Parts: sequence; C-alpha cells; structure tokens
Amino acid sequence: SRSSIYQYSNEGTNTGIKNSHCGNTVFIMGSEASKVFPPPCVMGDESIMSPKTYGTSAVPVQENLRWGCDQKVADRICNFNRHYAERSGYFLSTTFLTDEREKRADGGDKEITFYDADTGKPLFIAPRGRSFEDFVKESRAHGWPSFRDEEVVWDNVRCLPDGETVSITGTHLGHNLPDGKGSRYCINLVCVAGRPTDGEITDVN
Repeated sequence: SRSSIYQYSNEGTNTGIKNSHCGNTVFIMGSEASKVFPPPCVMGDESIMSPKTYGTSAVPVQENLRWGCDQKVADRICNFNRHYAERSGYFLSTTFLTDEREKRADGGDKEITFYDADTGKPLFIAPRGRSFEDFVKESRAHGWPSFRDEEVVWDNVRCLPDGETVSITGTHLGHNLPDGKGSRYCINLVCVAGRPTDGEITDVN
C-alpha cells in the first residue's frame, strides 16, 4: 500500500530527502552514474536480479517473519521491487527493539544475525565494532536499519553499481548510501527478518 511503501529516486545527489508526494517521502537512491564502492564491499551485476520463478527470487517470503514483520509488505519489497522501501521508521513499529533488548538483559547474544526473508541465509550480523545502542541510534537517525561494511555477510550479499543492495539469490534488501564514515547499507527490516534454514541452530524470536 502507498502508506506502507516509500519510493526511492535515482535523480540528483546521493544524500538527504528530496521531496514529498501524496504523503510518501521520496528518498534519493544514489547518483545517476554507476559506481564501484570500495572494499570490502563486494560488487554484483544486474544478472543477480533477473526474473525468476517468484519475481527476482526463486522462492516467496517466509510465512513467519521475525519481530512481527508484515509478510505482504515483505513480499512486495523483496521480490517484486527495485525502487521501493518500507516506510521510514517502520522497524520502530515492530517488536525488534523490545525483543533484542530483552535478550540482552537476559544475557543473550550481543550480536544479531539478520536472515534473508526469502531463503533464510544470513545477510548481516550486528552490531560489530560498536554497541547495540550505537547501531540503534544510527538506524533511528536514518529511518532504516543501517549496517556498516564489517556487519555484512559478503558471501551472501552484493552491491550493484547504482547502490542497490541485494542478496546473491535476488532478494532486494535496500541501498548503499555512503556518508562520511564510508558505506552505509540502509536496509528494509522486512527483507532481513527471515528465519535460518539448512539446519542452522540459533536463538531467534
């Protein structure tokens, strides 16, 4: 729905908010020119997002996403989309912060593994090189979970020349919007709220 999904634009510069239209903020995805982002970012090409059995993916979104994430919104953003995002601040409306803070209070893992909403493969592990509250502070400031290079599982993630960040199996995740600290991967929580597969044992909500 228009209230659930925001549109990115590839016009102009690569920072800030461009304008508002019909109540939806239009965020800039990156400049029109193709880019090669510095290592350890791993670049990919358009073939990753070629049409498959289910949009750009071979499989649909999992039915029971973590943190109460909306499956229908996830399905549209992950598999049938290259330019849209969950609304700014959506992750704050889920149980993400409550669940993860409770786990920490109970002595749980300090790092969170974020899994592909389609395949269940690990995509990001955070926080790394900073505290959980620092990770939350940056994510709040930008409106979406924001990851740094050392928090990306590069075996399963690629960045396209226009900044689009995707899984190697074709799940749209978000965009790389670099700032003064380097690459910053602005990621839809619904796209990384999957549950692990292939028998991996981990403590997930």
